[in-house]
Amino acid sequence: MSPEIFKTIDGISVTLNAGGMNTINIVLAFVMYGVALGIKPKTFISLLKNPKPIYVGMLSQLVLLPLLTFLLALAFGKSISWTMAIGMILVASCPGGNISNFMSSLSKANVELSVSLTAISTALAVILTPFNFWLWGNLYIKAAGLAAEVPQLVIPLWDVFKTIFILLGIPLTLGILTATYLPKVAEKLKKPLQWFSILFFIAMVVLSFAGNIDAFLKCIKYIFLVVLIHNLLALSLGFTTATAFRLSRKDRRTLTIETGIQNSGLGLVLLLGTSIFAGFPAHGGTLVITAWWGIWHIISGLTVSTIFNCYDHKKK
Repeated sequence: MSPEIFKTIDGISVTLNAGGMNTINIVLAFVMYGVALGIKPKTFISLLKNPKPIYVGMLSQLVLLPLLTFLLALAFGKSISWTMAIGMILVASCPGGNISNFMSSLSKANVELSVSLTAISTALAVILTPFNFWLWGNLYIKAAGLAAEVPQLVIPLWDVFKTIFILLGIPLTLGILTATYLPKVAEKLKKPLQWFSILFFIAMVVLSFAGNIDAFLKCIKYIFLVVLIHNLLALSLGFTTATAFRLSRKDRRTLTIETGIQNSGLGLVLLLGTSIFAGFPAHGGTLVITAWWGIWHIISGLTVSTIFNCYDHKKK
């Protein structure tokens, strides 16, 4: 990629007033509430009798994905800008995406495991998302020899903690309570909210970049390739890790989807609603990578689900 393309990508910016940011926060919290509607205490109890898939899923998503993303960013070298690499690391540091349970259902995977992994990674995100982003982001800046031109990442812990807790922790708790005490209501709301979450994210990305459409279209082919490779790495990692630990076919499918679908909506909120990048140079690459990931993993998730179903059909 040429320096001109880097400059074009980093020149893309999104500015939201307080009202726009509050709207996104409220809707994202509502989406996470929808995710939690499929979570019941008995789901965790049954999985605790055989916790191995949970441990392997956490290893794949919370430990190996950020590590391999860091290595992939270094492998790209000067083919990507540092802002794009940081965007990749931010996405890898986020918890499981809110549509992974829907994709697991389409794939005839272990939906209970999918719901549990999403819930656990979301609960741990309060600590692990800022930690992984800080750790691997700073390691990348040092390893790529950028310490002289790029400031060290300093995570505003209270700011990030408050944002993640409000957007993920509270809706998750309310959703579990609804599923436990109002199961009929939860069942009616679950699927409409899954589709709503997909439409919401696409609308959020489109509206956010409406003012930068020319620049976005000019650089999309480069962004597309980077996100494609990164997402393939994540999907392959989930499947390979599950296979290495000899998990069942359904569990392998679940880990493939859980590792390959990340909550990049949370990543966008952290970029736009906190002071993580205060004082940094122009960093549109981080924003664009995060936003495009959110659209692409819907496409890749549906593709993987189709492949799994075609495999079942051929086997029959």
